[in-house]
Order: sequence, then structure tokens, then C-alpha cells
Amino acid sequence: MVNDPIGDMIARIKNAHERKRAKVSTPASKLRGRVLEVLQTEGYIRGYSLVEEPGKHAEYEIELKYYDGEPVIADIARVSKPGRRVYSSIKDLKPIRNGLGISILSTPKGVMSDTAARDQNVGGEVLCRVY
Repeated sequence: MVNDPIGDMIARIKNAHERKRAKVSTPASKLRGRVLEVLQTEGYIRGYSLVEEPGKHAEYEIELKYYDGEPVIADIARVSKPGRRVYSSIKDLKPIRNGLGISILSTPKGVMSDTAARDQNVGGEVLCRVY
């Protein structure tokens, strides 16, 4: 049993990048799917697909993205954890690496990047930071 599904997915992505894997799989959930959608929209992963096999739990297969042999995701870090939730209003949300990275937030309007949250003027729980 995994207590932190987003943290587990982040660890899988980091480990796959270390091993230069093209794809990695993670158990499927709505929250993971929404985070993967933001990563794909922002250009950090090539894509993802839902794989369902009879008698097994559904999984997401994530296609990782590389540029000149280096991973596009230089670092991905979990911010809000089960033991310590981190919330941020939109005015307290600072740009990551001078705008080169993103924060992924869970807001009342859904899971979105920090730039989309600024556009919609809504804050929320900071799930992770990517650069």
C-alpha cells in the first residue's frame, strides 16, 4: 500500500530517468492522471496512456522525454506531503527558476500549473515543482 501516490509516481519518474528508460509505468488514479496531463501540456513528458489488463489494476504508461540524451525533467520534487500539507495563495506563489520551471497545484478548479492558476486567479495545494 502506498501512502503518497504522487510521491511514488515522482520516485518512479526519477528512477526511470536515472536508468535512461524510455517508458515507466505507475498505478492509475484520477489525481495521477491529472498531474500527468499537466506534465504533458507543459512539455515535460511525451505522453501517457492508460493500460488495462484483465485481472490486474489499471496502470499509466508514461513516455519520458529526452533532449540531446538528457532528461527534459532536470528535477521534480514533492512539496506537499501527507505529513505536511503546503497551501499557497496566488500572490505567494513565486516563479520556479525564473519561469523555467513550474509548480503543479491542486485547486478548487482542478489540477493545473502555476501559470494557469495565475491566469484563473486561484491558489491551492502545491503538489510538486518541476524544472
